[in-house]
Amino acid sequence: MKLHGDITINGKLYPAGSDISAWKIYPFFLFHMGIFGSSGFFLAYADTEVPTLFLYAHGGFALLIYLMFYNILFGRDEVRWMFINAALGGFGIYAELRWILALQDLNIADFPPTVHVIPFMYYIMYTFLLRQMALDLSGSRENPQRRRIAERVYIVVSILVYVVIFWVGR
Repeated sequence: MKLHGDITINGKLYPAGSDISAWKIYPFFLFHMGIFGSSGFFLAYADTEVPTLFLYAHGGFALLIYLMFYNILFGRDEVRWMFINAALGGFGIYAELRWILALQDLNIADFPPTVHVIPFMYYIMYTFLLRQMALDLSGSRENPQRRRIAERVYIVVSILVYVVIFWVGR
């Protein structure tokens, strides 16, 4: 993958424009964001009510940091795609959160909409990371023809997963 900004990994500077192995980026961010996203999820839907301001401070700060890294790693156009993913994924987010909460005998409607903001944002940023990984691992990032195919496959697979989860969770 080609960097869009400078980044230092383990004390080594990789300047903007450098090619870097996807394996230096994705394992760390998938794990790290998975941990922070899980903590934000469990805080938002805990048995005891966590103040919304704390949820926004805890999750919002981390999300802003991730967004800065995303701009460095992927560039503005790809971050724009993250928000396209958000529009596409609104249905998916709702279906998956409803399903995950139902596994814990909870109902998404029992929580105020403000509680869902941080888990929704983590979901958006995590699915963005999955799309970036799909582009890099399929070798389609720099190949417009392969990229169109990869993006269409990504959208179709996403919709299928969301529909299955939505219907299973009913």
